[in-house]
Amino acid sequence: MSNPDYKSSPSVEVLYSDHHTWLRDWLRRRLGNAVDAADLAQDTFLRLLLKPCHFKSFLDARAYLRTTAYHLCVDLWRRREIEQAWLDVLSTQPENRVPSTEHQAIVLEALYEIDAMLRSLPSKAANAFILAVACGMTDKEVARELGVSDRMVRKYIAQTMLHCMQLEIREIVVNPAGSPDIA
Repeated sequence: MSNPDYKSSPSVEVLYSDHHTWLRDWLRRRLGNAVDAADLAQDTFLRLLLKPCHFKSFLDARAYLRTTAYHLCVDLWRRREIEQAWLDVLSTQPENRVPSTEHQAIVLEALYEIDAMLRSLPSKAANAFILAVACGMTDKEVARELGVSDRMVRKYIAQTMLHCMQLEIREIVVNPAGSPDIA
C-alpha cells in the first residue's frame, strides 16, 4: 500500500480501514498479547470518534494513532502494576480477612484514582504527601528525605489536599448522582 496524502480529512471509517490492522499488529508486538492489542486498537479509534482530528496525510494519521495507542499501553501497564501490588497485599492476608470481590473492585478503582491524582501533581508534592500520609512520617522526616524545609513540606501537603478537594468538587459537579456517600 502506498502512503498517499489525503485530499480531505478522512472519516474515522476510512482511517479505521486504512490503519486498524497495522495498529492492532503494532500493539500485538508491543504487548505480546492479541486480546489486549485488539482492545487497545479499538480504544484508540474510540478516542478518535470522541475527539475527531484532521489529518493531511496517511503518515500523520499513523503517527497520531501510534502515539495515542502508546499512551494507552502506558495506562494499561500502570493499571496492571497497581492491580499486581493490590493482589500482592491481598496474598499476605489470612483468607478470612480478604475482602469481597466487590470491595476489591472498589479499592482498585480508588487506587487508580489516587494514582491519577498523584501523577497530576508536581513530584515533590506527591512524594511529600505519600511520605506523610501513607508512611506516617513527620514533617521533619519528610523534609530530610526530600531535601526541603519543614515549611515546604507543609506547603506540599496543603497543595495536595487542595488538589484532592478540587478533584472531588469537580467530580460532584460533573456526576452529582454518582457522588460518593460520606459515612
